[in-house]
Amino acid sequence: MPQPTKHPRTTHLVISAMGEDRPGLAEQLSRVILESGCSIQDSHMSALGGTFAALMLVSGNWNTLSKLDGALAALGRQADLEILSRRTGPRQDTVVPSLPYSVDVISLDQPGIVHQLVGFFTARGVGIRELNSHAYVAVHSGTPMFNAHLSVEIPTTEHIASLREDFLDFCDELNLDGVIEPIKG
Repeated sequence: MPQPTKHPRTTHLVISAMGEDRPGLAEQLSRVILESGCSIQDSHMSALGGTFAALMLVSGNWNTLSKLDGALAALGRQADLEILSRRTGPRQDTVVPSLPYSVDVISLDQPGIVHQLVGFFTARGVGIRELNSHAYVAVHSGTPMFNAHLSVEIPTTEHIASLREDFLDFCDELNLDGVIEPIKG
């Protein structure tokens, strides 16, 4: 009886890269990943102030990830990037069944908004899958503004209407304009 073919086990690497922002860094980083035989599963790249920052989840088998580790070290030296990497496995589903929701907030900029948002959801057992925030100056008025987008996982045991009502009360207390709604499709 023939033996089943064994496929190399896919593993993951989380990559964090930072350096002085300049054109071509995202292309260089993505090329090194491609040429190593790996695949980008998830990525967030942006200019934060004058710094290029990237956070990526890359998949591949043991050999391609090892090759990528070496290529990243060389790229770091060549492009003057600080690059950290860490092996990881695929994300495990949460033990508690949950529903994906999107949260958007906009307000006048004020210290502590991110901390207070995170605290609101954490206190209710709501997992934060992703959080993006941005402080900016309103074009016409010059007013310092803030916006945030969160992807959260609400346990199915949570009463959604009560959570939404609590969230709107929370927003009113802090003078935030906020929306919480299911993520569609």
